[in-house]
Amino acid sequence: MASNPNLTVAVDNTAPKPRPHLDQLLDKARAKGAIPVAVAYPCDAGSLQAALQAADAGLIKPLLVGPKERIEAAAAQAGLDLSKAEIRATADDPRAAASQAAALCRDGAAKALMKGSLHSDELLGAAVAKEAGLRGGRRASHVFVMDLPGYERPLLMTDCVVNIFPDLMAKRDIAQNAIDLAKAIGIQTPRVAVLSAVETVNPAIPGTVDAAALSKMADRGQITGGIVDGPLAYDNAISLRSAQNKGITSDVAGHPDVLLVPSLEAGNMIYKQLVYMADAECAGLVLGMRVPIVLTSRSDSVEARIASCALAVLAA
Repeated sequence: MASNPNLTVAVDNTAPKPRPHLDQLLDKARAKGAIPVAVAYPCDAGSLQAALQAADAGLIKPLLVGPKERIEAAAAQAGLDLSKAEIRATADDPRAAASQAAALCRDGAAKALMKGSLHSDELLGAAVAKEAGLRGGRRASHVFVMDLPGYERPLLMTDCVVNIFPDLMAKRDIAQNAIDLAKAIGIQTPRVAVLSAVETVNPAIPGTVDAAALSKMADRGQITGGIVDGPLAYDNAISLRSAQNKGITSDVAGHPDVLLVPSLEAGNMIYKQLVYMADAECAGLVLGMRVPIVLTSRSDSVEARIASCALAVLAA
């Protein structure tokens, strides 16, 4: 029978996609129990919905820090129920709300900090301020945990958000933060691939020199808990066949748990390519502080924000 060119087949794009790795994180986090989280300036529907759905999922007890009237108005407009949340009222100033949220974490009333509808630098500025008392012994850095269709395990990537051009010692902290998070989500001995443009040391490409130094620092106990190797180009870090074709012998190449990028620019481009072209879903945290920070983007899905809350529970 001839096909009808006018026939249109409806495709359901609203059905939830399977995210087995992030679903496992949610289950592990629920088993640990909900933690109080200070949500700074949640004055739009997206940030409120994420916090409230994370509460419904048994992950967090949201402390909504910001102007009470604006929070209630945003909830009413979106049809959201605030009965499971507590509002800590502040002036209608994002920086004031961020400072108060950081103080709740400093004083032990909250175990994690979460971005609302303010800018990332406003939240991080409050968190790293001396008076906030949240600085740890390491450089703060961001880690994504990515759920890639067809990839057999979660893939961590760092740092695509906070550190623009980290030097060697900052990269040491970035690597250690990522290893600690990988272990917290159940990866016993994380394998860290330190990326660059090529897999050989070339002084003209500073990232290759840093990568080689990081590998030796891990051998000497300056980075602990994981296996670190680099420099590795993206192809031979991800593909065992590519590594074998280039004669690379490595315990990391072909099966990394963590990709450590040379700069924010490089990492941000790789991360967005995986999200928008490879259909990855991801969760993320800022680590290296006394409490984890859920630093989501306005373009992130609610599912990604909830998964980030699960990460915070596991890292707290």
